[in-house]
Amino acid sequence: MAAALSNLDVNSKRVLIRVDFNTPLDDHGEVGSDARIREALPTIRWVLDHGGRPILMSHLGRPKGRVVEAMRLRPAARRLQKLLGMPVRYANDCIGEEAATAAAALQQGECLLLENLRFHPEETKGDPEFARQLASLADVYVNDAFGTAHRAHASVVGVPQYLPSAAGLLLAKEIRAFEHLVTRPAAPVVVILGGAKVSDKLPLILHLLPRVDAILIGGAMAYTFLKQQGIGIGSSLCEDSLLAEAGTVLAAAKKNDVELLLPVDHVCAAELKADSQPSVHGPEIPDDLMGLDIGRATIESYRTVIVRAKTIVWNGPMGVFELPAFRQGTAAIAHAVAAADAWSLVGGGDSVAAVELLGVTASIDHVSTGGGAGLELLEGKTLPGIAALG
Repeated sequence: MAAALSNLDVNSKRVLIRVDFNTPLDDHGEVGSDARIREALPTIRWVLDHGGRPILMSHLGRPKGRVVEAMRLRPAARRLQKLLGMPVRYANDCIGEEAATAAAALQQGECLLLENLRFHPEETKGDPEFARQLASLADVYVNDAFGTAHRAHASVVGVPQYLPSAAGLLLAKEIRAFEHLVTRPAAPVVVILGGAKVSDKLPLILHLLPRVDAILIGGAMAYTFLKQQGIGIGSSLCEDSLLAEAGTVLAAAKKNDVELLLPVDHVCAAELKADSQPSVHGPEIPDDLMGLDIGRATIESYRTVIVRAKTIVWNGPMGVFELPAFRQGTAAIAHAVAAADAWSLVGGGDSVAAVELLGVTASIDHVSTGGGAGLELLEGKTLPGIAALG
């Protein structure tokens, strides 16, 4: 377990905090959803309340080591200032003279946000010298970015090599939630998986099979499993190179006596467009159509499993929930999870966006800020960002 924030002396010190302000921006270049910024507030306020001077660093998007104007963090600084109710200073770089001057000038009761870390290619390469330059801005380090804890980036694993470090309140909350899930889940344990790529989830499924009672699969990833079984999937997305691996998963589920359910009907359309005319088919999909959501029979089948669960993990939507015509499956699952008499965890950007859109967030026990990081914890992996902390 990483060192607790309460054990870190921050009084009169500059505190370099790795946050996750990788927020979506709207058409006007402003923060579209401030959920990740709000999640960081408890740690920022704790540091301020204990006499520390927070220096925040984050990435935004994938600028690939170059400055991209549309990926600057200034909109996040404006939103943070509004949420904190205090001025937030802003530096146009995360290292160099401007960042050093801004950090040195920071007074007690003030907050500073550095520019996008990924404007420098050294960040994603885990470059030690880049990490040292970041560390030189502060006296102590706090990691509160669970969403990047699985990345061996300079700001995640390099900086704590140079400074006393601890986990922020959000990171600690995430660690506790996943420890609860891994070490003491109440049975029956039901895992709901969706999204586009089965390749992202195959290692997780194989790891979970001896540990869960049921796995419900939706989204485009389901079509690889269905095609492996010889069921017609029309023009639906499919990872043909993974058909053999999908067969291995299905066989392993049977061997472990795990109920692995696949869609039996589908909401389909000829194209993925907002004005596409949906139609329901199943179990086979006509050649000229693609599956874009689970159908009513599948919803009822999945709901029957969810209602008897005592622990639920959900990662990935059941369909293209962004379009109202293909939202009913994700909406039905969201409401079923929210209503279940079970401890529930929802993770992954699209799943979190879905529960927020559908207004059921308050009924979920833990809404995780990390997609890939959460999946790797569930796979039993040690996250480098957690291992690096004192």
